[in-house]
Amino acid sequence: MTDLLAQPLKLPCGATLSNRLGKAPLTEGLADPHNRATDKLVRLYRLWSEGGAGLLVSGNVQVDRRYLERAGNVAIDNNGGLDMVRAYAKAGTSGGNHFWMQINHPGRQAGVTRDGTLVAPSAVKLHLAGKETITPRALTEGEILDIIRRFAHVATMARECGFTGVQIHAAHGYLFSQFLSGLTNQRTDAWGGSLANRARALLETLRAVRKAVGNDFPISMKLNSADFQKGGFSNDECLEVVRWLGQEKLDLLEISGGTYEQASMIGAAADTAYAPKMKASTLAREGYFIEYAKRMREVTTMPLMITGGLRSRAAMEEALASGGMDVIGLGRPMCVDTDICKKLLTRQVDVARSYEKEFRFDPKVLGPDAPADVIKAVEMWGGIGWFYVQLWRIGEGQEPDRNLSLFDAFQSWQAGEAKMGEALAPL
Repeated sequence: MTDLLAQPLKLPCGATLSNRLGKAPLTEGLADPHNRATDKLVRLYRLWSEGGAGLLVSGNVQVDRRYLERAGNVAIDNNGGLDMVRAYAKAGTSGGNHFWMQINHPGRQAGVTRDGTLVAPSAVKLHLAGKETITPRALTEGEILDIIRRFAHVATMARECGFTGVQIHAAHGYLFSQFLSGLTNQRTDAWGGSLANRARALLETLRAVRKAVGNDFPISMKLNSADFQKGGFSNDECLEVVRWLGQEKLDLLEISGGTYEQASMIGAAADTAYAPKMKASTLAREGYFIEYAKRMREVTTMPLMITGGLRSRAAMEEALASGGMDVIGLGRPMCVDTDICKKLLTRQVDVARSYEKEFRFDPKVLGPDAPADVIKAVEMWGGIGWFYVQLWRIGEGQEPDRNLSLFDAFQSWQAGEAKMGEALAPL
């Protein structure tokens, strides 16, 4: 029987992925105080490279150190450290796989701002339960053009340092996602209004990156299938953008969904209250975004990667056999089992363990009067923190702690983030 997971995939640029399993981009939080790559990232990505995936995609590398998703982000912004970026790239390709750098700007979703401000397409505030946020300042046209230049520059550095491709992050409510959404892009100039104008920053960035790296270098993009917010980036709008992307030189489109305000990308790991626009049947089965991928396949022939929910080899093979997608992205399972792809390919295991159902949270630790929304927040963010802590452990040369409680993970994560924030070097 043909093993679909082991089949190579030739990309439009001419490069070939050795198999159909990809390590999805995951924020690592392992940079130094100057936002440079570290030995911890080298250690982590060497293990992942040896773990059997045909493709690894890094966590977001920021183009502007003033605005970070979190303090531990890597950034390439005149901060030096390129020798370590080269070591990072070498480790991530040591297994003969592709290793692509994900490039990003968080916009109004920056968790860390070095100058006390946030920028976005428009001055629309981010609303998060239990957290006060800064109203962003609308970008000037000159600043938009500078951001496009920065993406092209970081892509150039990625190629020069040994990465074998790049991914432009345009999902999950970050800057390009903000440009695409009518909720967050309320501009009346050439960068807002119609969908074509709202997509302009993204398309111009793609063209600038392609010009910078050449036609033989893989360029991927991560795009929301929808924001799952009323008035936000819809699936119909997504399909139109995908049609436009199909006319550009794009090698792989990774499909996801949601924003910080509507965290559908968390999928079945979150309570359905955090993803009310997704059908219960979609949350219950494997592959949160498969139906959206099938719609995209109707309007484009470019390779598609699905990340979110696929865990069993049978479901993965069924998804590939359907023709709706070409690469299966794995995230959380690889935070604990760095070689899970090799195990799936050699049929040592039939399922990539998720771990979400294995850690339990007793609300009593928060006290008898803890509000329901606080309990839900700890459950959700503690679950995310559980995986962050595992990456930190692996980066430090330790084994993952499969018995770590959700509440202990939440506390460790919060303490770790605070420590990194305090150590962050000034510009």
